[in-house]
Amino acid sequence: MKIENIHTLGELKAAGYNSISIKEELRNNLREKIKSGQPAFEGVHGFEDTVIPELERAILSRHNINLLGLRGQAKTRLARKMTELLDEYIPFVAGSEINDDPLSPISRFSKDLIAAEGDNTPISWLHRSERFYEKLATPDVTVADLIGDIDPIKAANLKLSYADDRVIHFGMIPRANRCIFVINELPDLQARIQVALFNILQEGDIQIRGFKLRMPLDMQFVFTANPEDYTNRGSIVTPLKDRIGSQILTHYPESVKIARTITEQEAKLDQSQTEMVYVPSLAKDLLEQISFEARESEYIDNKSGVSARMSITAYENLLSTAERRALLSGADKTSLRLSDFMGIIPAITGKVELVYEGEQEGAAAVAQNLLGSAIHTFFPAYFPKIEKLEKPDAKTAYTDVIEWFFAESGFELLDDATDEEYSRILSAIVPLEILIKKYQPELVEEDKLFMKEFILWALVENNKLSKDRITKGYQFKDIYGSYISKL
Repeated sequence: MKIENIHTLGELKAAGYNSISIKEELRNNLREKIKSGQPAFEGVHGFEDTVIPELERAILSRHNINLLGLRGQAKTRLARKMTELLDEYIPFVAGSEINDDPLSPISRFSKDLIAAEGDNTPISWLHRSERFYEKLATPDVTVADLIGDIDPIKAANLKLSYADDRVIHFGMIPRANRCIFVINELPDLQARIQVALFNILQEGDIQIRGFKLRMPLDMQFVFTANPEDYTNRGSIVTPLKDRIGSQILTHYPESVKIARTITEQEAKLDQSQTEMVYVPSLAKDLLEQISFEARESEYIDNKSGVSARMSITAYENLLSTAERRALLSGADKTSLRLSDFMGIIPAITGKVELVYEGEQEGAAAVAQNLLGSAIHTFFPAYFPKIEKLEKPDAKTAYTDVIEWFFAESGFELLDDATDEEYSRILSAIVPLEILIKKYQPELVEEDKLFMKEFILWALVENNKLSKDRITKGYQFKDIYGSYISKL
């Protein structure tokens, strides 16, 4: 059916168009995708075996859906992706405020127009990208916003009394007829407003200022909610929950690999950044591990959650830190350093809710603690585990590194050191090179400097070396020398 040739109701009928509801439309197109082996929610990672199968079952069941999960769990992304399961175009009566189906109109305007014009009634076409409506539930949302109200200006212009249903101004929900309508953070919607949704979800009629209009709206509702809202700010009233067909629980990425895929897909970087800054694979893994550590941290309120947006913005900050350093030194290219991770602290502190103990520590200290925990977690996967208790004379894999610091009295690693200075300082610690050759012999040359710095930070986390922040960098020392200097 070529839509460019169909402009009237008569031409639409002649083309053999059949009306179906939006829920049937979603169901039919999902069936075709499943049968052909195509992913229905491409670009949403980590939900392949959990959330997406449940969502597909809900669509096949023609249910309205509630996506329940903590912030940053791709709830709105899933809802937006549902538009890809709609037909590319659908016809509607030209001029209709509520996208009336030409073969099954429900508004007074369209019924009167079709009665007057018959098969000459003009038809317009609606693309699926225009069939997505979204409303953030806030306490100031009114019934008039969502459902509608009497418009006195319309009544005056048309010289109609308030008893005539043509004076009604439709709200967002009627205007989203034959569309996907998303209400984000549903518990934040006042209970009396939630009650106004009952009839729309179940009986299909709407009530506006005494008008009871039998308008069987054709809609796919998707609600999103945060479990924390049930106790902190509000709740979903029980009769409304009863009218929502499927409630689906979302979750955070379950592995660093999936989290990396999401971050690399979502981070807003331009070509100049990616070409200028080389990022070792270990650095990307460490960045993601920070979020995993945050979700388990005693300093952070785990009920509030740690959004995937934290990793995304932290990755952007991380590359910008290295980019700025390169620009200041006049370099065309640079490689990421572990000390560049200090640049991600603003991305962390604004995205975590601290408990009392965290507030006492301070947001920046908690962020640095998370980085230290990530290093501590990853280190045994690359090098022998550092035991807490060792015999004083026992020789370990790290003895030579520690003795080097004892003999050399440590070194300073400045934030704005050029790549040449950075390489010279770390290459001077010969035991680090030996350690990498022994335990990571296949490590690519570009990653070696980052790995050397990683070893030093890991030794600090395991109390084998000391690290102090100086004005423009870090000072690494033998831990006993640090004690003596403090005395």
